[in-house]
Amino acid sequence: MPVEIDIEHVALLARLDLSDDEKALLRTQLSAILEHAARVGEVAADDVPPTAWAIPRSNVFREDVPEPGLSQAAALANAPDAERGRFKVPRIAETGS
Repeated sequence: MPVEIDIEHVALLARLDLSDDEKALLRTQLSAILEHAARVGEVAADDVPPTAWAIPRSNVFREDVPEPGLSQAAALANAPDAERGRFKVPRIAETGS
């Protein structure tokens, strides 16, 4: 089923300045793309549930097991500057007066 496309209108919407040869080529290519998209729509069956994946998937994450974190001293060990047990960084915001 051939699909008619107003390529001049499409080019105008896309703000493209196309030559006659380019318009003819794009008309053919866009028509083929739309025909293939229509065929994909025909394949979908009502008895097939929609899926997000082509194959069944299961949870691939490991169990969430709490583990000890870093101590404050270990976290600050390689910090360029620390003050009162916290990272010290340059001020990036001005205070209002």
